[in-house]
Amino acid sequence: MSLGAAEGPLRDLLDAVGWPDAPLERLTIEERPRVLATSWPVAPLAAAVLGAVGLAASRIRELRIGARPHVRLDTREAELAMASSSYLLVDGKPAKFRDPFTGFYEAAGGEWVYLHGNFPHLRDGLLALLGVANDADAVRAAVAERGAGDIEAEAIRRGLCAARVRERAGWRREPQAAAIAAQPLVHLERSGTAAAMPLPTGGERPLSGLRMLDLSRVIAGPMAGRTMAEHGATVMRIASPRLPSIPSLVIDTGFGKHAAFAELETDEGRVALRALAGDADIVLDAYRPGSLPGRGFGPDDLGRLNPHGVHLSLSAFSLQGLWQERRGYDSLVQATTGMAMEGREGRGPALLPCQPLDYLTGYLAAFAAMLALIRRHEDGGRWQATLSLAATAHWMWRMRDMLGDETAHPPANPDFAAVADLLDTHETAFGRVTVLRPALRLDGVRAAWSRMPVPLGSDPARWPRS
Repeated sequence: MSLGAAEGPLRDLLDAVGWPDAPLERLTIEERPRVLATSWPVAPLAAAVLGAVGLAASRIRELRIGARPHVRLDTREAELAMASSSYLLVDGKPAKFRDPFTGFYEAAGGEWVYLHGNFPHLRDGLLALLGVANDADAVRAAVAERGAGDIEAEAIRRGLCAARVRERAGWRREPQAAAIAAQPLVHLERSGTAAAMPLPTGGERPLSGLRMLDLSRVIAGPMAGRTMAEHGATVMRIASPRLPSIPSLVIDTGFGKHAAFAELETDEGRVALRALAGDADIVLDAYRPGSLPGRGFGPDDLGRLNPHGVHLSLSAFSLQGLWQERRGYDSLVQATTGMAMEGREGRGPALLPCQPLDYLTGYLAAFAAMLALIRRHEDGGRWQATLSLAATAHWMWRMRDMLGDETAHPPANPDFAAVADLLDTHETAFGRVTVLRPALRLDGVRAAWSRMPVPLGSDPARWPRS
């Protein structure tokens, strides 16, 4: 066992989920020079979370066939995994998308606000709120005349995405911060009295033969599904043809998955989703809290369909407190919780040069799903896990307090040439796609995808035959 700087965060995570006998002796984390341009200790946190995923996969393999695969990763690959979409090429061109409207704006009184408009309806809604056209100078002038808190409050009232940029101390004074701090990083609990559900025996990979229904969008939720697919699960991502998507993220998070449409406003869509959920081992709900339960697909509804099913809930600001229905993305949570104000050195606020809240939370959700499968096998019952981007932000702050800042980080993130040894190119329905390969290796074999990403809605909304 060799864990390096990741040991403290990993042990903290294992304590949080109540896995004291995790087989740490099977894990080796190789320390490499830091590669991301941030003083945040991203590398050890990423290695800890990915290491936990690997340990859970190893334990599932043991329960299924008796083998005890050793898990290996290095901090360079783990760290870069927090910026996965930044290293995506489609036909040789960088594919990452960000609407020029999205970003930080100085408001009245010297405060700042972050406006998120990467989806057209969110951008246009904020423009209507400000009463201006989509012109950078006009937007800046309109924001400068209003208070950051006023813009945030009105945006939230309209179901839009804006965040008053807070210092850490300011965030901690918010009642929502206290509500989130009172919750564990991953809340894993048992419900129901179902008998133990043994994992299927055999299988070529740790999760072979297990099914995950991926009801998610953007990054964190879809990354949980992608991670399960990397270890052999059959993952079905369901989307609505009415909702917009960002093609680069569909590609980056779509490796290994089937992708179908199901419209829950129709009888046909609801029937299809019930059939999928009834035969799923795991259901992930990463939509805004209340959205799926309001349509008859909440945890209790799904429990009646499948008493053995694992349920994952992933939100922005948690299921607790007054903010539970608030929309949020990695960048908005960074701005809200003080992360964007750290290390700005007299300049305006800035996001981290990666999206650790999205990627860490996605990997944590996959870890929670695997651990729930282990508990279902050993103890029975129905297992539920809840996670949030904001809880991950709190954990990152706490781990930074423990580990301190990274002092040997580079001035800029590596370019494509600098990470060429970690990139693979695949022929896909989107064209020639180049992507970072998975970081984890079990007994020297790297996790891999059995399918290439496909456009949303490409597959029928039913489980494929084995």
